[in-house]
Amino acid sequence: MNTNFVLLNNVEHSDLNVLQNFSSALGDGAAAVLTFPTEFENVQREYPILLRKDAQSGAFQGVAILGLQKGENLFLDSEGKSENGWAGNYVPAVVARGPFIIGFQEPEDGDTPQPMIYVDEKSPKLSRKEGAPLFLEFGGNSPYLDYISSVLRIIHQGEEFGRQMFAALDEVGVIEPVSINVDLKNGDKHQLSGYYTVSEERLNNLNGESLHALNVAGYLRGAFLMLSSLGNIENLVARKNARL
Repeated sequence: MNTNFVLLNNVEHSDLNVLQNFSSALGDGAAAVLTFPTEFENVQREYPILLRKDAQSGAFQGVAILGLQKGENLFLDSEGKSENGWAGNYVPAVVARGPFIIGFQEPEDGDTPQPMIYVDEKSPKLSRKEGAPLFLEFGGNSPYLDYISSVLRIIHQGEEFGRQMFAALDEVGVIEPVSINVDLKNGDKHQLSGYYTVSEERLNNLNGESLHALNVAGYLRGAFLMLSSLGNIENLVARKNARL
């Protein structure tokens, strides 16, 4: 998908609106999306949280599983029962952010680069005619843009915390590969492979010093939230079976 991210500003984008619906046509058809410890509390209530390795760095990343096969998002509402096309209570931040990302612009005075909001001008979610405005008629950010700012903050703060958390869990040896086999009611079989999870057994067998260090850093809670999320695999299977 072609993108063209530019710095968001209230001059060129004063009349820019964003479609708040979710659909495959609008680019929301991913079966797995990045997720961050800063939202694990909400994500684990509805979605399985697994880990995968970044293709370039090899570092672990958190992912929320939305479907059982490539390009399948079982939380897209194909029956029109929801207002915005999302059949879940919490929309993961990477999906909710729409066509926006955090970027950094080098300041002229040589100070530390500050995070800024960039918008993908080629996104199908942008419109000049309908949707939620980004800026108020007489200046200032709209409530929707304030919401997007909070979503981007979840991602921005969660990226670094996640890297540190997963590295710490890996260092004490509690991350292990996992393959999940799914049998559907029509006889079809699917496998979620290439993922990793936290080993509950290894976690329980850690010595007190390691457990204390993980707890003080705030990583232990994240590990338990990941484990509790795995029960949502059954819900994913139920969603898939309901569509067969």
